[in-house]
Amino acid sequence: MLKDLVLKNRSYRKFHFDQKVEIDELRQLVDLARLTPSSKNRQPLKYILVTDPEDSHFVFKHLKWAWFLKNWNGPASHEQPPSYVILALDKDINEQADIDAGIVSQTILLGATEMNMGGCIIRTVNRYELKKYFQLPDSYEIILVIAIGYPNQQVRLSEVKPDGDTQYYEEPGGVHVVPKRSLDDLIILPKSKG
Repeated sequence: MLKDLVLKNRSYRKFHFDQKVEIDELRQLVDLARLTPSSKNRQPLKYILVTDPEDSHFVFKHLKWAWFLKNWNGPASHEQPPSYVILALDKDINEQADIDAGIVSQTILLGATEMNMGGCIIRTVNRYELKKYFQLPDSYEIILVIAIGYPNQQVRLSEVKPDGDTQYYEEPGGVHVVPKRSLDDLIILPKSKG
């Protein structure tokens, strides 16, 4: 069932670095992404597939991990993701694609989850350095980076506390806790006419 896949699909930030992800596996994920809906069917997103260890290390150095975990600089070297999918917008095709990027990112992560992998969407990236490193044309703009690998982290969902704080945190022992609002907190029922 889709709900089981969604529950298993978490933002993983620690991976088994020694378990490599093959380029063909990333191609399968992008193949899923290319089949998703696109605004005006413009399909302006391009994908850089990163599996080479040297390239992966360069990408890693230009990411900011887990914004709310202020005292954490990202995964240790043996926990870094072995691969990345970098989303780039071809502005010659369309000027923006935020909604498209969200749709394809979730699709890529659901596909990775189905393949017993996991990932994390990262928007805090040094776009300038990545664009220069991968020698992208001027018309390309990096949107985000998706880390992909085999998770080495336990993630647990919890209910948002009465104070409404949704900030994720790590428990002693390394379990990553992600508070979620209740269904009733999210649904707005129309007021009856009368």
